[in-house]
Amino acid sequence: MIFTVAGKELRSMFSSPMGWIILALLQFIFGTFFLVGIDQYFQTMSGALRPEQRVGVTEFVGHNVFGMASFIMLFAVPLLSMRLISEERKNQTLPFLFSAPLSLTEIVLGKFVGLVSFLTLMIAIVGTMISSLNLWAELDFGYIVANLIGLWLLVASFSALGIFMSSLTQQPIVAAIITFVALFALLILDYFFASDPNSTLNYLSLLRHFEPFSRGLVDTRDLAYFALFILTFLTFTVRRLDADRLRG
Repeated sequence: MIFTVAGKELRSMFSSPMGWIILALLQFIFGTFFLVGIDQYFQTMSGALRPEQRVGVTEFVGHNVFGMASFIMLFAVPLLSMRLISEERKNQTLPFLFSAPLSLTEIVLGKFVGLVSFLTLMIAIVGTMISSLNLWAELDFGYIVANLIGLWLLVASFSALGIFMSSLTQQPIVAAIITFVALFALLILDYFFASDPNSTLNYLSLLRHFEPFSRGLVDTRDLAYFALFILTFLTFTVRRLDADRLRG
């Protein structure tokens, strides 16, 4: 039943103009930075650099594209997640959803899987774009895979928090704004506590746990952090909907 709900959400995204507009804009931005990265690589590497100063094309272009992708997703995910539950509340269809032969966990997971599946398509296109460099250069696919995993986990975390914020209000725009502010704060926590790297709040920064992936490193501590982050906010969403159901 989870995949039934996910399929419904995925179809609704592709049937709405916003879904296609966001998809087109993101790919245009990613493609632009991809081409700019290649151009900058040739300009930089053709200069008088010592051998130890030279950087591989995978890292040079990949850092440019994946870095921008993580930033752009900060804007895209709130726009896509804002209506998942808040619109159900606004249209007063939430009681009908509760009466369906589905558990609240299945409903929340279905909406989460549908949203993440849509975003995974964008990530796959970015990965294909970077991998196309293999036609004329030898790539570090380990670096690419690590970045793709990190970007997917970051986007999944954005989605989990976005769904929770969508469950708090019946106004999609309000949900999008709150989601953006919360995600932005979680991304830059480590900048506020840079003087105390061992601070607990510093450890909660999403960017701190994404950075190792952006360098081509996969750490089980970062995997555990993202898994717990996603699980926590999906659980909060289920609890929120359960409270709504009990109130009738």
